[in-house]
Amino acid sequence: MSTAPADAVYMVIPTYNEAANLERQVRGALAQDQRLRVVVVDDASPDGTGELAQGLARQTGRVDVVHRPGKLGLGTAYIAGFKRALELGAQFIGTMDADGSHDPRSLPDFIAAAQRADVVVGSRYLRGVSVINWPMQRILLSWFANRYVRFLTGLPLTDCTSGYRLYRRRALQAIDLDTIRSRGYAFLVEIAFRAYREHCRLAEVPIVFYERQRGRSKMSRGVILEAVLMPWRLAFTRRRAGSS
Repeated sequence: MSTAPADAVYMVIPTYNEAANLERQVRGALAQDQRLRVVVVDDASPDGTGELAQGLARQTGRVDVVHRPGKLGLGTAYIAGFKRALELGAQFIGTMDADGSHDPRSLPDFIAAAQRADVVVGSRYLRGVSVINWPMQRILLSWFANRYVRFLTGLPLTDCTSGYRLYRRRALQAIDLDTIRSRGYAFLVEIAFRAYREHCRLAEVPIVFYERQRGRSKMSRGVILEAVLMPWRLAFTRRRAGSS
């Protein structure tokens, strides 16, 4: 585990059975800027994703791998990656999916926007709807979900549920990562809300989201239920703080 250069940008990529996608995504990210590094957080993928990540680490010298004993949740994977990147001295830490849905070519836009913001979110809805190969019902569900989250939490974002992001080191340090409760995709809403409550500057950049072409989604009923209920808990927190 080597210390990052002072201007390093670390992208955290959680993985479970992404052997078909990971190398292309990692190499695509590293190709965008010499400052970019990757932390892969693998949950003991039975398809060999963890071993593939170790090979990329040896070949590139710009990949770090966190191996976990099993599927422990997306939120905890992000936190494990954040902690590793913070240990390495990263000044900017981002998140992206391994499945190719987040285009690495957008990374320079995130880095530029982070010069004036503490949290940069890649938005699918900043300029209309920028999603490829989603059926209309899924687009509508995602769009309404974001309106639902904004209404309850007050987050000033067009895409509260996007997992393509970049955080300044100080933004993550302002949040007590160990107290975040969300284990699934609700983590994305909770951490944005917590950063906003800590007066972090939020910004959005437009992205195009591509539906995965290989592999399967990891969404479960429990993850969906948590995502539905979490905004209500945050809304209660917001209301209680406002009345105190």
